[in-house]
Amino acid sequence: MTQPHPRRWWALGALAVSLLTVGLDLTVLNVAVPTLAVDLGATTTQLQWFGNAYTLALAALLLPAGLLGDRFGPKKLLLGALLVFGLASLGCAYAGSPGQLIAARVVLGAGAAFLIPLSLSLLNILFPPEERAKALTTWVMAMFLGIPLGPLLGGWLLDHFAWGSVFLVNVPLTVVGVVAVLFLVPLTRGSGQGGIDFAGIALSAAGLVALTYGFVHAGEHGWADPVTYGLIALGAALVAVFCWTQTRVAAPLTDLALFREPRFVWGAVLATMASFALMGLLFVLPQLFQAVQGADALQTGVRLLPLIGGMLVAAKIAERLVAVLGVRVVVTGGFVLLAAGLAWGSTTSPSDGYGATAGWETVIGLGTGCTLPPLMTMAMGALTEGRSGAGSALIQVLRQVGGTIGVAVLGTVLNGVYRDGVAVGGLPGPVADAVRGSASGAVAVAEKLHLPALAESARVAFTDGMAATLWVCAGLGVAAAVLALLFLPGREAAGVQPRESEHDVVAI
Repeated sequence: MTQPHPRRWWALGALAVSLLTVGLDLTVLNVAVPTLAVDLGATTTQLQWFGNAYTLALAALLLPAGLLGDRFGPKKLLLGALLVFGLASLGCAYAGSPGQLIAARVVLGAGAAFLIPLSLSLLNILFPPEERAKALTTWVMAMFLGIPLGPLLGGWLLDHFAWGSVFLVNVPLTVVGVVAVLFLVPLTRGSGQGGIDFAGIALSAAGLVALTYGFVHAGEHGWADPVTYGLIALGAALVAVFCWTQTRVAAPLTDLALFREPRFVWGAVLATMASFALMGLLFVLPQLFQAVQGADALQTGVRLLPLIGGMLVAAKIAERLVAVLGVRVVVTGGFVLLAAGLAWGSTTSPSDGYGATAGWETVIGLGTGCTLPPLMTMAMGALTEGRSGAGSALIQVLRQVGGTIGVAVLGTVLNGVYRDGVAVGGLPGPVADAVRGSASGAVAVAEKLHLPALAESARVAFTDGMAATLWVCAGLGVAAAVLALLFLPGREAAGVQPRESEHDVVAI
């Protein structure tokens, strides 16, 4: 049985600091886009690829990262991932052209692809079963705390330093991570068994990249674009072929037998549904704060803090409630809270102040904190150490694709309602296109042309679109609550069962 490592909490704390960089890099670039467009002379397409390059590299390498962690042990690969992430951050900070920045973002995504599942798989090695729920809550919160800190920290840095500072901030955090992993994380022997399924790596990478980029493309160009459904169809076909081949190779890239374990399946599926709703919310909230409530980038980050605060409080409470009531009751209640907060948010009007928004943000945060950590704990509890890397990678793949789909689908709902509602009568064609493009663009045009009625029309149209988006998310929350009630284990089966270790811990 896995023995507790004496420095496990110190190791987790240092890893959590490093994980902040992953969340930061999902959002910090958003506030730097206007500056990058000027300083690097980037086109609109290149600006989009600054974000897409990171996302696609992350999607492509998650599964191979998990496999390699199980085969060779996570410590050495985690050290390499942190070094790659730090060096890529330097490359981003000192990029002299759009092409260099895109290339550095690809490498940054590759480092994150190893960092996420390997750090997650370490929880099964470092912590005994009775402590894993608390450890996993810390891991989840570290990942999500970086998301609102991105615009908050990025806005402050851009006010005081050059744009490269938004990437340089990663460097000291990764140094902390390297030192922590080197001295605090035990060296574990991987299985060392079997070859490497290179065909599976190629198929999974190509399929996940095509699928992810298809949904990203849908969010940018719409669902009617042939490239959108062509990429999604290609990605789905490649993933299907990949799954078929995994049952026929001697050393598969991922363990599909995990899908016969109900705790893993429902933990991963419901966590993906929660991520779908959460990423959709994080897509609309910054636009609400900036276009409707007049906040700048720094204020936007501050206004996201009630969401994270609610998550932190609820995650701590949920950890104790699961032991008393069982995961079914806690998670079902969490999804009900999530749906209620989203329904409350759908009543937001342009004249509402931030106080009301902070209220429903907090409720959504409470609901999320009662769902994501317990679900992740349950799914991870189904893994032995020998497949914790592959299993955690599979969970992250599902959540990554689910979040991307969420942004694409909900973005389509938002944009459809907004474009139908905003008043562009009498405006020249290019100006009307800019107004229809986004509420922020419409407000900027209205201020430049001194058309307050246009700005008000854009704000009303946006809140109508946001209401439709949040209702979709609320419906998803209700569906998830029903599934949780039907399929999650009760109190007697809620705990994580001890499993025999398949690796020996080696003294450092």
